[in-house]
Amino acid sequence: MHSEIIRTITNVIIGDPRVRALFLSGSFGNGQADKYSDIDFVLVTDDGATDQVAELWRKAVSQTGEIVLWWDRTTVPVLINAITQDWTRTDVVILKPSQMGAHTQNRLKPLFDHDGIYDRLPKAATKNGPDLSKFKHQIEDFIRILGLLHLAEGRKEYINGVLGIFHLRNYLVELLIEETDAPDRGGILHLNRLITDEQKALLVSLPPAVPERDAMISAHLAYAKAYLPSARQRAYSLGVDWPEQFETATWAQLGKTLGVPRPYDPR
Repeated sequence: MHSEIIRTITNVIIGDPRVRALFLSGSFGNGQADKYSDIDFVLVTDDGATDQVAELWRKAVSQTGEIVLWWDRTTVPVLINAITQDWTRTDVVILKPSQMGAHTQNRLKPLFDHDGIYDRLPKAATKNGPDLSKFKHQIEDFIRILGLLHLAEGRKEYINGVLGIFHLRNYLVELLIEETDAPDRGGILHLNRLITDEQKALLVSLPPAVPERDAMISAHLAYAKAYLPSARQRAYSLGVDWPEQFETATWAQLGKTLGVPRPYDPR
């Protein structure tokens, strides 16, 4: 089904002289697509993401099914998201030729390319090291959210406490992915291939988010025990300063207000 949709869209687009190239990107561009994947495109036109090109794209997508969701350059000025009646998801990024510099051949599959743009792209991106400032911010924000536990308990904001657990879980997942150093993360719904079976078992073992006082507290502590020792070890290995004073103050506050100890030995 995906191949027919791609072919239909391509046949509508290829005859318009304003469009210089059309590529598959995302999982279809790098060969990792499955039957659940959305279809990501990069469309190259001399004038960029104009209303006229957006209308052409809508015409092409409508040939594949009735459009039930259409986000036209709302979240990103060059991005159009669409979902059709059968829940096929298509995304297109509309760029000028001069904006193609961030793309590489190993992440694109040409559908047509009138000007040889693909041949001028790097074969693959240069692998950069981890973003140390981002990692430090994640550590600090994890501790900050953990510290808000005493506020949620004091106000009996157990529903908000559940939201805190959600954020802590996201930071833990991000850390686990970083530890495996997966070469290609793909979309947000790809996790199974990014982490190990042992990491999956850890995530499954953690308590669910329940909007009740004791459950809220125990879940925060369980995530702290799962995240902080590993994050501390990774920070040391990367040369990232650990926010020792902030973490110590946070545990002191939680000990004073909730009577909970630090659930791991930092030494």
